[in-house]
Formats: sequence, C-alpha cells, structure tokens
Amino acid sequence: MCRLIAITSENYVSPMDAVSALETMKEGHDGSGMGLILKNLGGELRELKNYPALSGICSHEGLQKLDDYMVRAGFRLIHEWRPTLRPLTGIRKRDNYFVKFYDYPEEYNGKLLHERESLLLKTRLRLRKMGEDNGSIIIFSFYPDVLILKEVGDPMQLAEFFGLANSSLAAKIVFAQGRQNTNYAINLYACHPFFIQGFCTMTNGENTAFTPIREFLASRKLPGYTGYNSDSEVFTHILHYTIRQLKYPLIYYKDIITPLTGSEMEARPDRDVLTLMKASLRPLCIDGPNCVIGFTPDGTCFMVQDAKKLRPGKTYFKINIFLKSNLREIKNLR
Repeated sequence: MCRLIAITSENYVSPMDAVSALETMKEGHDGSGMGLILKNLGGELRELKNYPALSGICSHEGLQKLDDYMVRAGFRLIHEWRPTLRPLTGIRKRDNYFVKFYDYPEEYNGKLLHERESLLLKTRLRLRKMGEDNGSIIIFSFYPDVLILKEVGDPMQLAEFFGLANSSLAAKIVFAQGRQNTNYAINLYACHPFFIQGFCTMTNGENTAFTPIREFLASRKLPGYTGYNSDSEVFTHILHYTIRQLKYPLIYYKDIITPLTGSEMEARPDRDVLTLMKASLRPLCIDGPNCVIGFTPDGTCFMVQDAKKLRPGKTYFKINIFLKSNLREIKNLR
C-alpha cells in the first residue's frame, strides 16, 4: 500500500506539511518514489499563474534538446524555478530538476482555452517521447498553475535533498504520495500523483481491472491516454474522460468507477441515467481495493473508495491555519 496526503487550504502552505504527514505513515512506503503536486501556487510563483509551467528532469544533453525544441515551437521562457539541491547518500542526483514557465507562441494569442490545452498536451507528449529511449528527458506536466516534483527515495530525505524546508514554494492545494512498489519497476512515471489537462489523481490500492480499462481508454483515440507505467494512472484518465470528454458532473465519476447495485440505483432520482451509464461504461469499472484522491481544474478536491473492496481513507478539517506551517502545531478535527 502507498501512503497519500492531500492538503487544501485557504492560505498558502508549504509542501513540507505534506511531507511531514507522509513521515507519520513511514511504515507504508518503501522509498521507491515520492511525488508532490502543487496547485494554486504562491510564493515567488504567485504572479505566474497564467503561464504554463513545464515540470521535469533532464540530463544536460536532454535539457539542451528540450530548450532547442521549445524555441523552435515558439514558446518564450518567462521564469525558471530550480530546487536548491543538497546531495545525500542513497539519493541519485540527476543533472537538472526544473519548472520552466513559458509564454504561449504568438499564434496562440487569443486562442480558446481548449486549443491552448491541446497544444500543451501535445508538447508534453512530444518532449516525453524525445527522452524515453535513454531517460534524458522526463516530463511530468505542462500546464498553468501546476508544479510537480518526483524522485526515488524516502520522502523526508527527498525533502532535504530538494531543500523544501527553506524553499519559497507554497500552494493552496498540495498532494503527496509515498510510493510502495508492488507491481512495476521503479520508474518516476509510475510515481503518483498523475496529471492531465488540469485533472489529477493519486491512489492507494491495486487495480486488477487495469487491462480492460487501458484498452477502453486507448480505443477513444485521445492524445494523452498513453504511457501507463502504473495501473493507477488510468484513474486520472477516467476522471478526465468523465468530465472533459463526456461533460458529466464530478459526482458521476464515482458511479462510473464503482457502480451502485440495482437496488441502490432505484433509490436515486437519476436511476435511468445511472443504468445507462453502468451498461455503456462498464469497462471503466475498477476492481479494488482502492482509495482515490484527486482534484479537477477548478480546484475541487475529492476522495472516493471502491465500494466492493473498501480501502479506508480519513478526512480531516484543518483549523488554525494561520499558524506556522507545521502539522504538529495544528490541531485537527476528524
């Protein structure tokens, strides 16, 4: 089982809050990866919310290829954030960790949001493809107001490695996962959280229905439904497909991945919709146990469990959020 923590706050919080929470669940992750995603950025990045942020890792050679490609594609670099690294024994230091903020190519000035999102997705996939053979370019996201950090190692050690305690990084939504490797090789693309066009999920559990879900998503012929170094990445794409492609409200995400029984549907006023949905989208039904935590482009956060094989999750309401960012100093109500 992996360990997950999601923080949403009215005030900006440090990613160290999330890493500290993972430390309290240390027995549940094995150092095979930590992923951090920040949304609604603060600190030095607060004024850059409208510019797409490219989060990734590159070798020196890969970074040169990436920079050359972005110039040719018409993207103009606005700002670059890099962690202040502190090399530690046991953590493999890669050449370049970065978040680069760009202005769109001139021909995209005045374009609609979905046209810009399509450009960003295709660019991310192209850059990822360029580095797949030798690992020289690893790209996690390319989207406004979103930052992702991932690396192999113990979360607290990685926080020290990235200098997060002394960093100006802050956000109003922070998700973190401490990975426990179960089914796949150690690969940064297999480390949660996963992200596509404003939609994000991370999962604690297994997905034995991975193959039929992957095949259904691939049959949609939509860019971005690819990769799948983890069986949990399909949960992000189901969320994206449910809301962005099918235009369903968020509540139906639960009804798609873990449908109600016939008697339960009869009690719902939208039972006809649920019945049709269950029949037509059956390939997207998960087979847990799973606890899925995620957010949508507007910042709505949610948590859902597989009804058949419940993997527990807990919700805490954070009070006294004006205090210094330290989970040990903040009281919680269950």
